[in-house]
This record gives sequence, structure tokens and C-alpha cells, in this order.
Amino acid sequence: MSAVMVSKKAGRRWEKLPGRNTFCCDGRVMMARQKGVFYLTVVLIVGTCGLFFAFECPYLALHLSPAIPVFAALLFLFVLAMLLRTSFSDPGVLPRALPDEAAFIEMEIEAANGSVPAGQRPPPRIRNVQINNQIVKLKYCYTCKIFRPPRASHCSICDNCVERFDHHCPWVGNCVGKRNYRYFYLFTLSLSLLTIYIFAFNIVHIVMRECLSQSGGSGRGWQGGVSDATVVVCFFTLWSVVGLTGFHTYLISLNQTTNEDIKGSWSGKNRVQNPYSHKNVLKNCCEVLCGPVYPSVLNRRGLLESSATPGIQSAAAAPVSKSADAAQQTSKNKAPLVSKKSNSDAYKSSLAACKDSTSTLEKGGTSKEKSSTSKKGATSKEKRSASKEKGSTSKEKGAVSKEKSSTSKEKCAASKEKCAASKEKCAASEEKCAASKEKCAASKEEISISKEKSSNPKKDLIQKEEKISSSRKNDSSSRAKSSSSKNKSYAPKEKSPSLKDKSSFSRNLATVDTVLEKKRGQ
Repeated sequence: MSAVMVSKKAGRRWEKLPGRNTFCCDGRVMMARQKGVFYLTVVLIVGTCGLFFAFECPYLALHLSPAIPVFAALLFLFVLAMLLRTSFSDPGVLPRALPDEAAFIEMEIEAANGSVPAGQRPPPRIRNVQINNQIVKLKYCYTCKIFRPPRASHCSICDNCVERFDHHCPWVGNCVGKRNYRYFYLFTLSLSLLTIYIFAFNIVHIVMRECLSQSGGSGRGWQGGVSDATVVVCFFTLWSVVGLTGFHTYLISLNQTTNEDIKGSWSGKNRVQNPYSHKNVLKNCCEVLCGPVYPSVLNRRGLLESSATPGIQSAAAAPVSKSADAAQQTSKNKAPLVSKKSNSDAYKSSLAACKDSTSTLEKGGTSKEKSSTSKKGATSKEKRSASKEKGSTSKEKGAVSKEKSSTSKEKCAASKEKCAASKEKCAASEEKCAASKEKCAASKEEISISKEKSSNPKKDLIQKEEKISSSRKNDSSSRAKSSSSKNKSYAPKEKSPSLKDKSSFSRNLATVDTVLEKKRGQ
């Protein structure tokens, strides 16, 4: 008996890749699902160049130079090559995390952030990386379950994370990223040169036809309408293509992407400089356009793991069938040399040998399967042990983070105590200030009282001066009376009582003057 196992065709990885990309040529061609604008781009380029080669190039090659259509053909081929290279290549799609890897990353994030109470928003999932002495944040992609590398972003149209993501271009039908950016720039640059070239020689052709018609030759005819249509198409596409090429030339000189320019990641508002720029235009251009071409990370044409088991079964069944066929051939060859009995005995013995060989091969296949399953079990055990070790390390990290949080809480409590002590000191200083203010008010009151007292002696002196003036008046009146009495009756022996009064008055005047001078001096 011969057991024949039919093996299924081995599957490729591109058949099971997530995202919204389409694959052709057994995974060699990778594009976005929205390809309508890409077909429009191809039609515009091929149609415009076809009209130019069909109607303008023969006339220009005959009357000006045969090099004009040759150079145009070279430019056209280069533009098509760069367009197809950009559209059909992998822009740098990053593979998504496997279920075990995603679970491990989730466990690490939960251990780092701790338990978030219900109703509160969890903290953002961000990791910090230092690049050229500058901190760059790595964001977590909830779709791909990975921390995106620097300058990577998730394309919403292709539903994939793209490394060094620039933008999604519908005109080329693909994302523009790390692996196809230089081809995209060369496509725009060569297309702008081709557009200018066709536009200029179309105008030359129209002018030459007009001059020929004015000199009495044949007119433009219906070919003039074709030239006019080509000029209109080139005129409207010239501004957009040349402007796009200039913008990307500016970005390359700064080593910056369109996504970073739109978001303003390295603008002056954030006060963050571009860590990827070499501060030199030539070095930046060399890095972007002349750097190494990195291989694809997806391995699109690799075999799936599930397709390996049918191959093993078919490989185990092949030697069984071969041994059975060989035993039958040997029995047929030996049949004419012996009798019928010996022939039947030989046939029986060959069948027994075939059965034994098939059983041994089946046992070998089962043993191989068992060994493979045991190896798989060992690998699964190793994975479990590795996951347990990672879980223990994450628990240790969680304990360390808890210790750090407790130490931070203690520091906060100590700082609160210091703040309370400083507040008490401030209150005591305020009380001292209030007491000093009260003392100042009391001293001001004493000074005002002393001023009032100093003003009182002045009033007394004024009163004394008034009394002295009144006493002088009285003396003058008494003198007048005494003079009148002398005239009436003369009494020489008697002393006038006014001499004593005069001496006392002069003494009083001297004391008053001295007192006034002292007061004025004070």
C-alpha cells in the first residue's frame, strides 16, 4: 500500500498582512487601495508626451535638431521609472506587534503608570529618547500596538505605521516614506523639467508654424489645435509641479519632512531645534538623496508558519511510497527466476517487508512530529519563562516606582511642614512690625507734646514783653507827673522813687533779652 499526501501550496506573508494595501506579482508590488488618481497621472504624462512625440518632434527634428526628441524620450523614460519605483515599492511600513508582544507592552505600561482610578483619564503613553543631546518623544500607536520610532507616523489611508513618514500622495498611489522619498523627489524634479521642456518647444513649434504661414507656406492646420491643447495642459501642470519640487527642495535642505513642517515640530514657536539636521545644506541633501537604501522590514514574500506542516507530512510520506514501489519492482524482476510457490512466498515476504518499512517510516515520522512538538513545547515553555521573568521585572519596576512615590510623598510632607514653619515666622514678624508701628505712633505723640510745650514759653515771653511795655508806659506817665510836681513844689532832699523802679526795669529787660536769645538759639 502506498499513502500519497497532497501538500497545499505554501502561503505568503503578504496575503495575511493587515492594513489597506494591495499587492500584485506575488507580493513584489505594493500600493494603496485608492489607485484612481495614480491612473490619471499616468494618462496625463503618457498622453502629453505622446502628442508631443507625434506632432511636434518630427517638425522640430527636421528644422532644428534631431537631439530634441532624443532628450525628450530620455526624460520621459526617467519620469516613468521614478513614478513606478515610488508607487510600487514599500515606503517603510512597520510590522504590527504580535499578540504576545502587545500583551507584554500593555503590562509594562500598566506597571509604569500604576492603577488608574475609575473615571480618570489615563496618562499619555509616551517614551523619551535622546537624539543628538535632545529629548524626542516616542508615541504609542493603539492600532499597531507599538511605540513608533522617531519621525514615524500612522497613515490613516493605508492604516499602517510608516517610518520617516512624509505624506500620503494620491498622485503616485502610495505613501511617501523612508524607502521611497528620494524616488518621489526625483520624480517631481524630472517631471518639472519634462513639463518645461515640452512647454518651451511647443511654443517654438507654434511660432515657427506662424512664421511659415506668413511667408506663404502651408498653415498650421489641425496640428495647431493639438499644439495649443498641449501648451494649455503643460501651462496648468507647470506651476503645481514646479512649486511642489521647490517645496521639497526646501525640506531636503533642512532635513525635514512634510508631516513635521505641517505640525511645526521644529519651528521657533516651540523653541526646539531639529535634531536630525546637520546645519549644512550639502550634508542634509547627501543624507536624504545619497544615503543607503534600507531593506523592507515586512518580508512580504516570506512563507507563513502554518504552511510548514503539510510540507513535513508530504516529505514523510514520499519515502514510504518510494520504498513500496521499489519493493514491487524487485518482486516483479525476480518472478521469472523462481517457481510459483517461491514466487508467492517472495511476494508475501516483500509485502511484509513493505509493511515493516512503512511502519518504521511512520514511526520515524511520528517521532519527528513528536520531537517537533516537544521542541515547540520547549519553546513555548521558554516563552512562558521569559514572560514570567518579564512579569517579575515589571513587578520589581512597579515596586521601585511605589518606593519612589512614597519618598516623593515624604518629601512633600516635609516641604509642607517647612511651609507651615515659614508661615509662623511670617506671623511673628508681622506682630513685631505692628508693635514697632505702635511705638512709632507713641514717639510721634511725645514729639507733638514737646513741640506744644516749646511753643508755650514763647507765649509767656510775649506776655512778659507786653507787661514790660505797659510798665514803661506807666513809668513815662509817672515821670510826667513828677516833672509837674517839681514845677509846683521843689523838694531836693527827697529821692524820687522812680530810680529803684528804673533799675529793676532795666534788669528785667536784660533778663528777658537773654532768655529770648537762648530760645532763638535753641
